[in-house]
Amino acid sequence: GGARFEISNTFEDAFEDADVVIPKSWGPLVTTQDVSQGLRLIEKYPAWRCDSERMALGKDHLIYMHPLPADRGREVTEEVIDGPQSVVYDEAENRLHVQKALMALTM
Repeated sequence: GGARFEISNTFEDAFEDADVVIPKSWGPLVTTQDVSQGLRLIEKYPAWRCDSERMALGKDHLIYMHPLPADRGREVTEEVIDGPQSVVYDEAENRLHVQKALMALTM
């Protein structure tokens, strides 16, 4: 029993037999303000995308999470982010409550 956290170097390794995946891209939004440089970064990693084929590598109850905003079509397919395995909107809603609780603890 218990939880396990792993960092993987490939999508396939990360998704294989997983219960939950949080495939977050650290792309242009984080690394540059330059639009043309951002586009070059996106084009450099076309395989960086969560899709149904990769989701199928996980357990039957695999959950897709993402802190949002997600780059639809590039970072994740619409069928995944809008699909039944996605909990991104619940995650976003709960984030607000967690942030408020942390603020209350520090006051």
